Amino acid sequence: MKYLPIDRNLFIKNRKKFVAKMKPNSLAVFNSNDIYPVSADSTLPFAQHRDIFYLSGVDQEESVLVIFPDAPKPEHKEILFLKETNEHIAIWEGEKLTKERALEVSGIKTVYWLQDMEKVLFEIMTQAENVYINTNEHYRANIDTETREARFIIKLKNQYPGHTYLRSQPILQRLRSVKEPEEIALIKHACDITEKGFRRILNFVKPGVWEHEIEAEFAHEFLRNRSNGFAYTPIIASGNNANVLHYIENNQECKDGDIILMDVGAMYANYSSDMTRMVPVSGKFTDRQKEVYNAVLRVKDKAAAMLKPGVLWAEYHIEVGKLMTEELIGLGLLTKEDVKNEDPKWPAYKKYFMHGTSHHMGLDTHDYGILTEPIKAGMVFTVEPGIYIPDEGFGIRIEDDYVVQETGEPLNLMKNIPITVEEIEELMTK
Repeated sequence: MKYLPIDRNLFIKNRKKFVAKMKPNSLAVFNSNDIYPVSADSTLPFAQHRDIFYLSGVDQEESVLVIFPDAPKPEHKEILFLKETNEHIAIWEGEKLTKERALEVSGIKTVYWLQDMEKVLFEIMTQAENVYINTNEHYRANIDTETREARFIIKLKNQYPGHTYLRSQPILQRLRSVKEPEEIALIKHACDITEKGFRRILNFVKPGVWEHEIEAEFAHEFLRNRSNGFAYTPIIASGNNANVLHYIENNQECKDGDIILMDVGAMYANYSSDMTRMVPVSGKFTDRQKEVYNAVLRVKDKAAAMLKPGVLWAEYHIEVGKLMTEELIGLGLLTKEDVKNEDPKWPAYKKYFMHGTSHHMGLDTHDYGILTEPIKAGMVFTVEPGIYIPDEGFGIRIEDDYVVQETGEPLNLMKNIPITVEEIEELMTK
């Protein structure tokens, strides 16, 4: 891994929190992700399942974690099953976890090779009444591929049909949404790498540069700072491309007079950052671009101030809609008559700001969190309002990442990244 070692006490702490929510005489099983084939002998780069990483720190394929706090044998309270490493694998694929190294990474003392899993699993399954299985219940999940986890669940239920099967997700959705201090530090580190990428491109952008060249500058800076790479597919959208919310082609020339929407974030140690900034190709915003930009920035700052413990996510978005409506009237994009006659199910402001303002962020860019439950201290949210005006040839979105505090304003993890019109113009014209 490119990232520096993480203190295993984070993963020990995470497992203790999960165990505290388990029913008596239950075990829980978590699988790593597959390595997905492309064609011939090509595969996609391995990306670890965030749940097994959250609970163990293991960042390796063909890994399984079992948690069984009421196991009769003390050594079976926590078990890792790993692919057995050897000299041949080390030469061809690189170093894999040894049993000793797995203990250093995870704090788990009992480590078996995968070939012993069937025998050990049979023993502990006869001792447990309930089994927590791990299905993907994220509100944005849309899965067509059968995962390693899904295959394991089918096999387990066929082999052990008499057990009661429970869901890990309700526990993990709540635990993972509230970050430990160590996790916030890792997210902040990802944000700091993103800042370095942004400052790099401020000296690079000029008329005639292509969107993919800007993407390449970000990639260079991310990788040289031990990032895993992009936390999500980057959006580098110049001119009218910014009005396509998930524009990822990044293949157009940046022209004088246009502004570029850059929705980009570095990943570090599997933790995400998520930033959006606007840059004028010529180094100067037009008066109209500046007017709309400042309107979006005011909404972002006021929306962020609302992120406090006890607030409901849905109600928060209603209040942000009111802020945006006021700004759109001020910009001459909406009239009071438009607002008076709006459809409550699709308010007038949605013509220019059609997406949500905030989502949880952490190990996943759109991280775990139950949206019907009140916001808690320690949650990390993006704040990303936008105004999109195809008729005027540009769209603007501004985004920072915030940690909700027990009291007071949320902590902006991106407060050092240039954001005002004046800051950006000054840095670009130096």
